[in-house]
Formats: sequence, C-alpha cells, structure tokens
Amino acid sequence: MATLSPHSKPKEKSIGIRLLLQLGPGMITGAADDDPSGIATYSQAGAQFGFEMLWTMLFSYPLMAVIQEISARVGRVTGAGIAASIRKHYPKPLLYGVVLLLLIANIFNLGADIGAMAAAAKLLFPGAAWLYILVFGGLSLSLQILVPYTKYVKYLKWLTFALFAYVATAIVVKQPDLHAIRATFVPSIRVSKDYFTALIAVLGTTISPYLFFWQSSEEVEEISVNPAQHALKNAPQQAHAQFERIKLDTYLGMAFSNAVAYFIILTTAATLHTHGVTNIQTADQAARALEPLAGKFAFLLFAMGIIGTGLLAVPVLAGSAAYGVSEAFGWTASLQKKPGRARNFYRTIGVATFIGLLLNFIHLNPIKALFWSAVLNGIVAVPVMASMMLLAQNKKVMGRFTLPLYLRAGGWVATGVMLLASIGMFATLGR
Repeated sequence: MATLSPHSKPKEKSIGIRLLLQLGPGMITGAADDDPSGIATYSQAGAQFGFEMLWTMLFSYPLMAVIQEISARVGRVTGAGIAASIRKHYPKPLLYGVVLLLLIANIFNLGADIGAMAAAAKLLFPGAAWLYILVFGGLSLSLQILVPYTKYVKYLKWLTFALFAYVATAIVVKQPDLHAIRATFVPSIRVSKDYFTALIAVLGTTISPYLFFWQSSEEVEEISVNPAQHALKNAPQQAHAQFERIKLDTYLGMAFSNAVAYFIILTTAATLHTHGVTNIQTADQAARALEPLAGKFAFLLFAMGIIGTGLLAVPVLAGSAAYGVSEAFGWTASLQKKPGRARNFYRTIGVATFIGLLLNFIHLNPIKALFWSAVLNGIVAVPVMASMMLLAQNKKVMGRFTLPLYLRAGGWVATGVMLLASIGMFATLGR
C-alpha cells in the first residue's frame, strides 16, 4: 500500500504557488476588460436604471469566463491565433468577414478610449482636448512599438487600482442594501429600446470580441517565448497542466473584471441615480459618482482609473486587431518581436491607432462614444463567437482536444444570449 511522503504537503503547496505565478493572459484580459468603455457603460447603466442591471454581472460571469477559456484553449492547442486557425480550415469569406468586424469594432472602441483619456485629463489639467488626444494616442503607440507589453503592463496595472474606489464608495454610502441585493439575484427586464440598448452595451463591453482574439494570441506568445512549451496538439503530455492553468487564470481574471464592474454599477446607482442624474453626458458627471468617498479628489480618482485602464486597453485593442489582420494574411504577428521583424503587424497597430485617434476630431462626445462602442462590440460578438465555437469543436483544428461538454454548452449559451440581446435591441428600436 502506498504511503504519503512527509514532504507531500509542501510539494502540493509549491505547485499551487507556481500556478499563481503563471497567471498571465487571463488576468491581463480581465484587467483590460474594465477599459474606459466599460467604466462609461457600467456608469451609464447604474445612473439610468439604478440597481436594475446588477444582475447582469452575476449572470454574465460564467458566460464570459467560458468563452475566454475557449479562446485560450484554441491558442494553446493549435499554437495559432483564432484568425490563423480560421484561415487554415475555413473559407476566406468567413475569415475576412470576422476580421473586418473585429477591425471596425476595435478601431471605434480604440478611438473612444483615447477620447475618454483626454476628457479625464482635462478634469485635472488645463489645455485643449485635441492636445491630450494627440498625447495619449502618441504615447500608446510609442509604448506598443518601443516596449514589450508584458513589461510596461507590470507598472500600468497599479493605476487600475483606482477602480477599487468604486468598492470603497459603495461601503461609504452603505451599499448594497436589500434592494440592491435583490436586484443582484433577481433579473428585472424592461421591454424598451433604452433597456435593451443598455443591456447589449453592458454585455458587449463585458464579452468583447477583441478579448477573444487577444487571449488566444497571448497563449501563442507564451508558447513562442518558452522553449519548453509547445502547442498541445504536438505535446499532449502538457495538456492537463496547461488546461488547469488556463482555467485558474481565466476564471480569476474574469471574476476580478466582473467584481469591479458590479461595484461601478452599484456606486453610480447609489449616488448618481438616487440624485436624479440618469443620463451621463460628460466625464465630469461620471466622476461625481466618487464624491461621497473622495470629495474634491473624485476627479483625480476617476481620471487615474480612466487613464490607467485606457493605457492598458488601447494596446489590447490595437494588438488584437493586428493579430487578426496579420494572421488573416499570413504575416508575422507578435508583440514580443521588434518592429523590424514584424513590420506589417506593427503597421496595422499604427494604422488602427491613427484612425481611432482621428475619429475624435469629428466631434464625438467621449462618453457617448464609449457607450456606443460597447453596443457595437455586443452586436459584433455574435458572429465572432459562433465562428469560434465552430472552430473549437472541429477535430481537424483541435485534434483530440475538442471542447468538453461544459464548454460546448456554455459557449453556445453565451452566443445565444448575445444574439437574443441584439435581437431585443433591434426589435424595440421603434418603441
């Protein structure tokens, strides 16, 4: 009979610690999900509908986590990003259609994020908005070209801790109360244009196409920079450990993302909505949600959160677009390579960032642009998710590692929910 070694327990602990140290693509994806578009969308949902949309965070968490786990598995199993896998196994019209939708949504989202960062900076410093737009657009592009994302994200992520001000504000204003708790667990759905538009925006900024492409491609990057790691189709013995890491990484990252989003809705509902502010038009109005905690420093906390998440998210938006386009045309695609070794990849990043920046000069309202970019992401997510599900269930693509039942079911449920929310929005447009 086998006996346990006295050193068994410490060994198990060391495995757990190693797993935590390996967290990467999932946690970064979760942090990037609470970008300026997310902050604005969750703030608008809380201001407009009070506590009524708190249920969406609990509801969307498993859907978001499942679809991101599927994205990560595609990259880790095949050693190729989503667009590269579609290119190898499906007709070109499908490939170009999916990549085009991703590109349109990302560029609009990217431009909205840069505009929001500029609007946040104007809360703190004097100067013209166009100047801050150029500064943040240029800074984001320079960082992507000159510094590997994995390096500067280690520093920028600390700025996102400003988002925990929403958690602290909820405590200060003594939330959640019984009404908020009930709204968290019991869905409240209105059959109206405004409600379904807000719903698809909330779901779209939570379950966004750029996050699918990003996490999948980051798994590929992990393989390329670690000589001991290989695509699981070629190294099936690594599958168990990698799938466990992906699951832990993804579910923790998405939990962090949704928890922050929950408290943004909760805080804006308890502050703005209860004081009659139901339609956020400016960064100034959105920042006032933090006044019960920070007083005159509310603008500072809000600006730190917007700028910090923006500097994290813009490279993810531009990078995921560049991964998609580069993989579609068979170009070298890697943020870890220097520009001279991936010219077309970095050109795509530059063009996407430049076009997004230019959108701010057609007089878009930054807060409204953020909200509508979330709506666009919600609509685009449906065909992208359906394509990815077909990909991940195809034995020619995934070999022996096609999706287990819980991921197949969860992925199609998530796709169906996004489809129904989109149909609901279009069906109620005339009401």
